[in-house]
Amino acid sequence: MNTLKRRVAVSIAISALAVSAAACGKAGDDNGSDSSSSGSGSGGKSIGLLLPDNVTARYEKFDKPYFEAKVKELCSDCTVSYANAAADPAKQAQQMSSMVTKGVKVIVVSAQDSAAIKSSIASAVSKGVKVVAYDRLAQGPVSAYVSFDNVKVGELQGQALLDALGSKATPKANVVMINGDDADPNAAQFKEGAHKVLDGKVKIAYEQSGLWKDTVAAQKMSAAITQLGAKNIAGVYAANDGMAGGIANTLKGAGISTIPLTGQDAELAAIQRIVAGTQSATVYKAYKPEADNAAELAVNLLQGKDIKSLADTEVTSGSGDKVQAKLLTPVSVTVKNIKDTVVKDGLYTVAQICTADYAAACKKAGLQ
Repeated sequence: MNTLKRRVAVSIAISALAVSAAACGKAGDDNGSDSSSSGSGSGGKSIGLLLPDNVTARYEKFDKPYFEAKVKELCSDCTVSYANAAADPAKQAQQMSSMVTKGVKVIVVSAQDSAAIKSSIASAVSKGVKVVAYDRLAQGPVSAYVSFDNVKVGELQGQALLDALGSKATPKANVVMINGDDADPNAAQFKEGAHKVLDGKVKIAYEQSGLWKDTVAAQKMSAAITQLGAKNIAGVYAANDGMAGGIANTLKGAGISTIPLTGQDAELAAIQRIVAGTQSATVYKAYKPEADNAAELAVNLLQGKDIKSLADTEVTSGSGDKVQAKLLTPVSVTVKNIKDTVVKDGLYTVAQICTADYAAACKKAGLQ
């Protein structure tokens, strides 16, 4: 009888341990931090978002929250796993691999390096993951691409520079071009569009990549001034607002304050420079429609729905892959249409733009 009681007690203890172990295993699968980490449960409704850097203001401030909100609106039980590459292609590759391992089914990626991410995308797709290229056309077998007409962006930048130059836009007028990072396919398209407008109408006297970094752009501008002479530069093409900020500081330090300077991204600091007259124009690519379209494509792919009505055109990536795409329309912003663009869309309020340092300039511009 005592022997039977001991066997029953041992059996009950083993059963209890098994139940406890199973419970611990389930908690471990979720990694204690992300409900989308489970490969079988909620992982099946998880969408990944990989953004390239945290230096460009738009990604953390606008793209991420807009994307997350739209996914939640379209799929209440979906989750978004997010990671930022901090301008490191190797880190982004690791982030993508980690998401695949966790069971994320659709990954939206804005590639830090469009060529370097190719193998990671191919690996993810081979495991049944769908990949959407966001803002930058990554190489490899991506299912869809959402961005703006980037050649048009460059054309708008070039035209804004010519407009600001006015009668000074002659074939002998020296223009400095500071382009984006060659690892970003968008940079080549911006450059193409700008050259299409500028070539023959001004002289591109100095052209370099600023790597999307304000510090590098500032250094390149300094080199251009040394090479050409401060008085011999008619205008500057900067491929984005971050670099335009660095260039504006260099121009100010060199005593150059009246020449045209372009940008892109409609960053708050750029809008303020436009009001103050130290930057001529930027290009506004409305973040919300871009993020919303990416979220809708991601949810449709997750749910196995057709995406042709959403991605209504086709582009070819650097790897030769044909990709269904949604290309949105960019808008040039000068001091004349700040109210009708970034303010009207709620990107910034007049109060955010017109701080104490810019109050007088805002009043002159008709913003206050």
